[in-house]
Amino acid sequence: MQFLPALILGLVGSLHCAGMCGPLAMAIPATGNTRMSFTFGRLAYNFGRVTTYCLLGVFFGCIGLSFVMAGFQRWASIVAGATILIGLTASTRLTFQAPVVRAVAHVRSRLGLLMKQRTYRSIYLLGILNGFLPCGMVYVAGAGAVAAGGFVSGVGYMLAFGLGTIPMMLSIGLAGKLVHVGLRLRYQKLIPVSLAILATLLIMRGLALGIPYLSPALTQLRECCH
Repeated sequence: MQFLPALILGLVGSLHCAGMCGPLAMAIPATGNTRMSFTFGRLAYNFGRVTTYCLLGVFFGCIGLSFVMAGFQRWASIVAGATILIGLTASTRLTFQAPVVRAVAHVRSRLGLLMKQRTYRSIYLLGILNGFLPCGMVYVAGAGAVAAGGFVSGVGYMLAFGLGTIPMMLSIGLAGKLVHVGLRLRYQKLIPVSLAILATLLIMRGLALGIPYLSPALTQLRECCH
């Protein structure tokens, strides 16, 4: 139940990924001359992305665990939910400072080098690097991972999010232009709704209203973290 919102976020958020990373998924070079090798290459790319999300889950989980140890888990959950709601209301784009821009440029250059290779290893590494590119949906999932309040929970949250993105991204990689752009744009309207629901769940969890699963009491929150 704890990771269900992350899975749903990945499923719905992948509609956003389709527009941002869809062209890259379609441009991945073939790893063989058979349909099976082609499919395995696409799977390797997506598992690479999920690997990065799990690594990020380690980072977010450690932050969440530090909040738990300091007694700030409830506030971390409330702040994470409020931040998502504010972001939805403001609808502003993040401005990256020069060091971040240079880092992104470096990742993109590495992507270009790997695109020239046709091995499962290079495709897997391509997916790993892709996972480090700036993405608003990953940041939202990260906020949820922090609010999960533990090392294992943080990794599990990001894993569930990553698995949720696979159906759409794998479909684009396999079918390419058969996934109609108009259909993707139509269902992207679900993204703000799903983010609002996730933010509400995070805030309710932090409020500890004593509602099973949705807003467990403070004692239940502590038991979940041990």
